[in-house]
Amino acid sequence: MVGGGGSELQSPKKRKREHAEGKTKPRPQVKGGGHGAKRKKHSGAGGYADHGGGAGEAVAKKKRPVTPKEKRLAAKEMSEARKRKRKRHYSLEKELTKLWEKMRCHDVSKEERSKVVSEAIRKMDGKYLDIAGSHVTARILQTCVKWCSQSERDAIFDDLQPHLLTLSRKKYAVFLVKKLIELATKNQFASFISSLHGHVAKLLPHTIGAAVVDYAYQRATQPQKRQLLLELYSTELQLFKDLTVQSSCSVLETISKLGLQKSSVLQYMTIEIQKILEKGTVEYSIVHTAILEYFTIADKTSALDVICQLIPLLTQGASIIDGDEPSITSELPKKTKAKKKRLSEPLIVRIMQTREGLKLAISCLKHGSAKDRKKIIKSLKGHIMKLALNDFGCLFLINIISIVDDTKLVSKIVIQELAKNLKQLIFDKNGRRPLLQLLHPLCSRYLSPVDLACLSYSVPSLSSRKDEALESATEVTSENKVDAVTDKEPDGLEGMQIVSESKKDPSQRRHELLIKSELAEALVQSCMENVGELLRTNFGKEVLYEVAVGGKDNVLEGITDKIHKLHDAIASDAAQPKTEDIEHAFENFFSSRVIRRMIIDCPAFAVTLWRKALKGKCKIWAEGHSSKVVAAFLESPSTEVKDLAKRELQPLIDTGILKVPDHKAMEK
Repeated sequence: MVGGGGSELQSPKKRKREHAEGKTKPRPQVKGGGHGAKRKKHSGAGGYADHGGGAGEAVAKKKRPVTPKEKRLAAKEMSEARKRKRKRHYSLEKELTKLWEKMRCHDVSKEERSKVVSEAIRKMDGKYLDIAGSHVTARILQTCVKWCSQSERDAIFDDLQPHLLTLSRKKYAVFLVKKLIELATKNQFASFISSLHGHVAKLLPHTIGAAVVDYAYQRATQPQKRQLLLELYSTELQLFKDLTVQSSCSVLETISKLGLQKSSVLQYMTIEIQKILEKGTVEYSIVHTAILEYFTIADKTSALDVICQLIPLLTQGASIIDGDEPSITSELPKKTKAKKKRLSEPLIVRIMQTREGLKLAISCLKHGSAKDRKKIIKSLKGHIMKLALNDFGCLFLINIISIVDDTKLVSKIVIQELAKNLKQLIFDKNGRRPLLQLLHPLCSRYLSPVDLACLSYSVPSLSSRKDEALESATEVTSENKVDAVTDKEPDGLEGMQIVSESKKDPSQRRHELLIKSELAEALVQSCMENVGELLRTNFGKEVLYEVAVGGKDNVLEGITDKIHKLHDAIASDAAQPKTEDIEHAFENFFSSRVIRRMIIDCPAFAVTLWRKALKGKCKIWAEGHSSKVVAAFLESPSTEVKDLAKRELQPLIDTGILKVPDHKAMEK
């Protein structure tokens, strides 16, 4: 048998050799006759075909699907079998998925949802830790935590509490941990903060764990926030928990109160902040606060080193990547790069949600080089409107237009985008602020003392003594320094310049950004088109006033003709007769006051308004809110304006119809 079949049963090496020499024989077909038939006969002779041969053929057919449908079913069965082997709770996962589809529907009743949630929790009882690690079941447990009763939530929290720090590092379980923190009771949250002790410095460089620490930091009380921050100051504060329970508010106070060495604290903080910068997890408010605290004790070299490392991170779309790798765009695959480019935005835009983030961005802008400033501004392209409408983003734009000397770049990226959306900006509380900064820089009417202090913020070791004195004077200035009548300049606020290393004259910079960029012309045109609405709105009237009076130091002197046209438009609106549909400009609360200010501060407007709207009609407007407008002609510092109206107004004063405010009382 060996000799007869030796020529046919060849080794692979021999077949390859014969194939190379051209001596290969055609291989016999399995189906039909030939060797296939011989094999069947041989197996039958051995007794295999007679012993359950029909069953063997059925099994063979089952194992080898022929039709596409059979192949799909077989593949599905194989996949299910593999999942059962790989996943410990696969059957439970399938059951929970069906319940999840029911509980997350919007149209389900509260009773039905509560019933389904309770059933799901009952099935998961004792398996919470395993379930929290899966990307499917973690979502199911998160939904259950959201909709379950307080007693059920407490049971889940107690079961997972010893493992919360471990779960905080897992990319799927982290959302469950955040939900538990969000819905935790006061005692549960305090216990979680306590469990973070000794782990804050380790979690902050972790791209996933840092999000949990910051989430807890944002919801913590002030003492709890200090407790989390203190661990970044020294090793002793990490080891001894009792030292972190104190009422100090800054790193300098902590050093003096606990008797720590400033040099050792600086060295330790440098190491910890360096780890965070290397990992790129700088988008969190706790990190911003820690870096700002570090700046208060850092020397010039250390502070500049941190700023130089921050700027590349802030100007790129540093989105968190799965895993524990630094989120650097250049290392991403091509498809991921394209997706990040479409979806992400620069980190410097995203950190504008807190005052600490704003201060960090301002420090980078002020103390960075001209090249760094250019890089920061270019990264903002396409995001200017988002910043302008944000509480803190608008202050960052104010800083850019106040200290950057490259006005061509600022005009191209910032001013052009603002000019395209003027109508939206002039009516918005935050959006108007960059425009008002150009018209009237650092006016306490439009910026609070806290905002002014933010704008003048600078790193102590990188600023001169004069700058530090100016900053401290700004911070202690009272909020009561705003003069709501004549907008007089409060001492220490109005007219001061933002601390920076800019070389260009501020008035020249304003002229280039307003006049050369043609923003002023567009602004006047927008005011003329919306004059009635601007007069009668709280935020819009401020922009209209500054444009109508020509801005501070007469910055709009180059477009005087267009400003006169705006005066005509305001006077024409005021000359309209009373109607029931729209409240008259002289009687409206906002418009009557802003027109009064214009009369006092702008004689050219006062003359135009008198001739178009008030001459011969003063008796009609001598009472109510409109009386303030009429009386303003006698309060004007201009002799021409007073003489123009005195002949008609004096009889009204003598008869007691018109009451003029006492100037001495106003000055007080």
